[in-house]
Order: sequence, then C-alpha cells, then structure tokens
Amino acid sequence: GGDHTITYPILQALAAKHGPVGLVHVDAHTDTGDTALGERIYHGAPFRRCVEEGLLDCSRVVQIGLRGPSYDPDPYEYSREQGFRVVPAEKCWMKSLEPLMGEVRAQMGDKPVYISFDIDALDPAYAPGTGTPEIAGLTPAQALEIIRGCKGLNIVGCDLVEVAPMYDVSGNTALLGANLLFEMLCVLPGVKTL
Repeated sequence: GGDHTITYPILQALAAKHGPVGLVHVDAHTDTGDTALGERIYHGAPFRRCVEEGLLDCSRVVQIGLRGPSYDPDPYEYSREQGFRVVPAEKCWMKSLEPLMGEVRAQMGDKPVYISFDIDALDPAYAPGTGTPEIAGLTPAQALEIIRGCKGLNIVGCDLVEVAPMYDVSGNTALLGANLLFEMLCVLPGVKTL
C-alpha cells in the first residue's frame, strides 16, 4: 500500500547500509519526474531523487511494464540516460517473461537488489484499484514470472505500492496485491519453498 513516494526513504536507509543498490522496478510509469505543482517529492519522482542522491547502482536498474501517455516526446529518455534498462509493456505483450528475467538475474549479479512493484503495472482489467491506471498492462501471470524470476538474487527489500481498494469494489486489486507480496516474501534469500 501507500503511494510510490514510500520507496524513496526506504532506499535511503538501504543505501546507507549496503551502498547503491540494484532495482527491479515494475510499473506503468518511470517515476522519474522532476516536480509536480512545485513539489520535488511526490509519487512520480522517487527514482529521480534516488539517482540524484546516489542510492541506485544505475547499471543494475530495470524498469518493466512502462506505458501510457506522457507530456514528453520520449518519456523514457531520463531513464535511458541514467543507464537503466527500460522494458516497455509492448515488449511484454503476449509472451512469457521468463527469458527476460534470466537476463535481469545476470544483470543484477550477486550485489544487493530492491524490488519495487507498482500495482498499476498490471492491466486495469486485473487491478483497477489504483490511482493512475493505464490500459494494455501486464497480466497476473507475467507479474508472477517477474517476481519468481527474482529468486536467487540478493534481495535486501521489496515493496508493493499504489493499491487503492476504494477504487475496486470487487476487492480483486487488494487480493492480487496481497498475493504478489506473498510471492515476494517467498523469493527472499534463505526462504525455502516447495
């Protein structure tokens, strides 16, 4: 729960302990904006603030599921300039993400990694209960492939953000969010699963 701003102080604390960390960021949006209504700290800017403070190992950042309208001609330009790997949603459509996650595991290596999962990465057909839904997103099966594909990484923390139950009377968004968090717990280092 919470909006994506919560990831910023978490990464400050983790970087103080581990140094710059890798990031598996699953989201419809890059969250690398600069300001909104004059504010520098808001849900659309946490990863820009993290870059500015040196909290991220930018060569080990991947953003998966990006899509939606933008005010910029190239909404992914900032991410690419920092060295992030950008995987737009359209590169994920109608395919398994297991091969991608093999590449991500190789990219992350054995250094500390954080997983940040915005529920709006999923198509609103599955997760309408969020503040900024975008059509043509990931499926729940692809979300599981991403999370399970992180098994074996040196995961030092994770979050799942932007669930807004009041926007989903069915409760499906909250159910999906809870299950994805459970899956994240299962891929933490040292957790034994069947």
